Amino acid sequence: MHPDRLPLLLALLCLSLAPVAARADDGATTVAVGAGMQRMPAWAGSRHERVDPIPFVDIELPRAGFSLSTQNGLQFDLIRGQQLHGGLYGSFQWGRDRDDLRTLAGKVPALASRATGGGYLEWDFTPQLNLSAFLSHDLAGAGAYTELQLEWDPPMPGLMEQSLQLRWQSMNGAAMRRFFGITPDAAQALGVPAWAPGAGSQQLALAWDLFLPTSRHTGLAASLEYARLLGNAASSPLVARFGTRNQVSCSLAFVYHL
Repeated sequence: MHPDRLPLLLALLCLSLAPVAARADDGATTVAVGAGMQRMPAWAGSRHERVDPIPFVDIELPRAGFSLSTQNGLQFDLIRGQQLHGGLYGSFQWGRDRDDLRTLAGKVPALASRATGGGYLEWDFTPQLNLSAFLSHDLAGAGAYTELQLEWDPPMPGLMEQSLQLRWQSMNGAAMRRFFGITPDAAQALGVPAWAPGAGSQQLALAWDLFLPTSRHTGLAASLEYARLLGNAASSPLVARFGTRNQVSCSLAFVYHL
């Protein structure tokens, strides 16, 4: 793991891996800790991958309206209706290190990962099916992000749990140019046209999360996501020439429930 990633991983413990395990649907507090590995694209649009060790923490405090999860980030409920929920939301956007860029290093700038904050609304059709909307902004930057997510928790035998999510994401112009834009100087170095995209759709993703208990207090949490870049993100010469619009991520962690 690149040393520059360690502070971010420690600061954002549970936003790194899918915490499907033991959700507090019955109103009980849930605390789960563990560790695992995550494999993901080296940068948004890359055809190469990187593998990082990651901590795992799943915290559910229903009475306080507080939770942390991959698909919903950090949430603090301000609206606690029977079907409608909403409140404050936090997450982060992965950047890209010089080492991740490989042959593009020195021609394309590295990007620091950024924390984001905003709000969310969620409508529960049933206890197993919900639709959520998230709007967030870089806490130290100009990027803004929108996400719509449909989540379904199909029944599983025994204590096994699974979740399916369909997500559509978009970016404003500042975020799109940061991740997928190419300045004239970079374009000359790369031998491609300059690219200054505006706001629009960024990707459509399908994710599957699984929790497999191994004992009363332990289990394995796994996730698999396939995403396809859209619009100006997919049309960027960074993606078309040096990467791929098809993005696959997966993770596996050993979890202990306190």
